[in-house]
Formats: sequence, structure tokens, C-alpha cells
Amino acid sequence: MQSLKIICPNGHLGFAPLRTESFHLGVQAGPDYIAADSGSDDVGPVPLGSDTSTSPEAWQRHDLEAMLLAARRLGVPMIIGSAGDTGSNSRVDLYVRIIRELAQKHGLKKFKLGYFYSEVDKELLRRKMRAGEAIQGLDGFADLVESELDATDRIVGMAGVHPYMELLRQGADVIIGGRSSDAAVFAAPALHHGFPADYAYYLGKVLECASFCAEPYGGKETVMGEISHGDVKVTAMLPAQRCTIASVAGHAMYERSNPYDEFFAGGRLDMRHCHYEQFDERTTRITGSRFVPSEKIRVKLEGSGKVGERYVGLCGIRDPYTIAHVDRVIEWAREQVRARFGDGGYELHYKVYGRDGVMGELEPLRNQPGHELCVMVQGVAPTREMAEEVTLIGLRQMFYARLPDVKGTAGSVSFPLDEVLHASAAYRWTLNHTVAVDSGLELFPTHMTEAGA
Repeated sequence: MQSLKIICPNGHLGFAPLRTESFHLGVQAGPDYIAADSGSDDVGPVPLGSDTSTSPEAWQRHDLEAMLLAARRLGVPMIIGSAGDTGSNSRVDLYVRIIRELAQKHGLKKFKLGYFYSEVDKELLRRKMRAGEAIQGLDGFADLVESELDATDRIVGMAGVHPYMELLRQGADVIIGGRSSDAAVFAAPALHHGFPADYAYYLGKVLECASFCAEPYGGKETVMGEISHGDVKVTAMLPAQRCTIASVAGHAMYERSNPYDEFFAGGRLDMRHCHYEQFDERTTRITGSRFVPSEKIRVKLEGSGKVGERYVGLCGIRDPYTIAHVDRVIEWAREQVRARFGDGGYELHYKVYGRDGVMGELEPLRNQPGHELCVMVQGVAPTREMAEEVTLIGLRQMFYARLPDVKGTAGSVSFPLDEVLHASAAYRWTLNHTVAVDSGLELFPTHMTEAGA
């Protein structure tokens, strides 16, 4: 096989529906695989902890249907990674069920449906820890301790290419993956067909977010990656987009403090010596990437634990004097919550949009607030009733805040709603760690079934 072509129609399947024009053009280009990642920890710890999807099922079903029908029509494999936003076992089961329903709906001929799970048993980690093995923290997290493990509701491991390759070896026509590296979804078929790891992993890196590697920006458009034994080429399928040297090289820096290294279960992609050249108007060619295997396979772990029930409320501020003293207003409201509930057993958070609501203390212009502010109040507590009351006091008492030099009794805060709203429960990341394994398949059991008539 001289080259292999993979199209990716969506950088996060289901988060917003794929765009059909560029997808159909990608299908017409005759890919050897159709693949997409469906997960991200960008959505925060709530979906993992609560075992839900942040994307509507209708949007997920839309993308799965388009990809499945195209893949079966072409007779090429379809691969989905990190099913249902988190790749938890229930999300894998959901996607397997949807694939079966779609196959029945469209009367598709029988095909092999492979899938694997990624959830990690807490007791497995506990045994490793008690045996003296360190579960190493990442990005400022300390090594895992049992109290944090106890506070965790659900853990997933981030698979590398190994379970995908195993299911391809077994002849899977469709693969639904649990939580996994975005790039592994695309690197695995390239490795399966004998292409070098140096370029297989770069192929995965450049395709993981679909049209984010193209310009002008357009989300959810299809791109095609082609790997040979000496390079990778990436092409925008939408006629109005191009994969340029700048857009492709820029994507290597996406969401990372270090633009040169991408880590996987089993190694590291080194992009220090990548060379980019414009191959044609909409295609960039990449050479020089290098995959460095690790001596030991370490699997990244993501864990989420529930903090409490949550309510949110909003208020607006237009009065210049109140804006200048908004921190005093917030502290007044906090003090009223303390008077009711004391200093602990709940959380109360204020986000001041128009000043530093997005960047917090990193905001360089936080001393230059806008002429009006929106304050979001979040109250978190063990019960819904307490969370509602914490939030309601924390919100309404801003209206009654007493400021120096203010003699009037009218409040200077307005409420778009005269209520606080029940939100999803609050969760926090409890695990951002790695664990050593003897095999890339150790934490990721694979399964094979059939779908279609």
C-alpha cells in the first residue's frame, strides 16, 4: 500500500453537527477510512462524573448516521473515539446501540462492530498504590492519595492505538472506542497498514480537530489526511478553505504550552524538525516528524468527583459607583451567607463579566471594567435546598449592600430573573495522573459483535 487516506468530518463528533457539503466532497474523494474523535476534557468534569453527554443525542446520531452510511457504501472502516464526550462505558454502549439501530433503519448488510471500554476500577488503582506503586500526577497534581481516590466517582483511562489496532486486526468494519487519545483514532489505521510511526502519529495529530488545521476558520468541516512512507499531506475538502503552512503548523501549537511534543500511551511525537510546504492550493505536505517510543507504557487517567448540588443566579450592575466598589458589594453578600450558614459546608462563587469573568486574576485590564457588569453567582452545597438558599442569599444581598458615601435606600443592582436556577451538580477533576501498565491493552478490554441484517 503506497498511501492511505482518512477523512475526518468533525473534531468533536456531536458537539455541533458536521457540515454536509464538505463531508460529501470528502466521501467522493475516496478515503480508505472515515474517522472522528467524539470526546474532550474541555467540557469539564461534570459529564464524566455524572456519566452523561454534554452533546444532544440527536446531534451525535446525526454524525454517526452520515459517517456510517458513507462508510458502508464505500466499504471502508469507520472509527469513533472517546464515545459520547467522555468515553465512559455507558457512552460506548450508547454508540453501539445507535449503530445497531441505524443499521436496522437503513437495512444495511451485516458488518463487524468492534468496541472497547476505558473505565478504570478504583480498587485496581488502590491495590497498586498499596503495593507501593506511584500513580503520578500531571500538570501540578500531586501523586494520587487514597482520599482523592475515595472522592472520585468515575475514572477513565486514555487509550493509545493498541485497542484500535487489535479490533482492526480482528476485521472490525466499525469501531466505537472508549476514552482515548484524539490522535490514536487516526494513527492506529496507519500503523495497522504498516506505515511508519513517525508519520502515523503526526497524521493523527493533524486530523484530530478536523478543519481547525485549515483557513479561513470554519468548524466541523471535513479534511483529508494522506500518509505515505515518506510524508503526510492534509487537504481541506471545503472549496472555500485551504490547509496552509501557517494553518497546519499553527495547529501543532493548539491547546498546549509546548508546541513540539505530543504524548501518547507508549511514546512521544517530536515535532521539532517538522518541515511544512505548500503542496497545492488546498494541501500542505509535512515531513520530519519523529515518534520516540517510551521504555514503559503509562496511561493517562481522568477522574471526576462530585462536590455538591448547584444553583446559579445573575444580576446586572450599571451604576458607576457600584461598579467601582463591586468587590465590596460581593463581600457584603458573602457576609450575609456566612451569617446564615457559617464558614464551611458550602461554596459560593462570583464571576464578574465585564471585568475579569473570563480570565480572572490573569486579566490585564481588570482595573478598567466596562460601563456595565454581569455577575454570575454559583452556590454549591450538599443538598439542592441548601444550594438554592446559599445562591439566593448570595445574589439578593448584592441589592442590599451598603457602600460608603451612599445615602439612598434604592439598590443599584438589577435582576433579569427573580429566581435562581437549578444547574447540573458541581464536579471537580480528582485525577489527572498516569499509571504504568504492562500492555497497551491492559486497561481497555475489546469486544466484537455484529450489526445489520
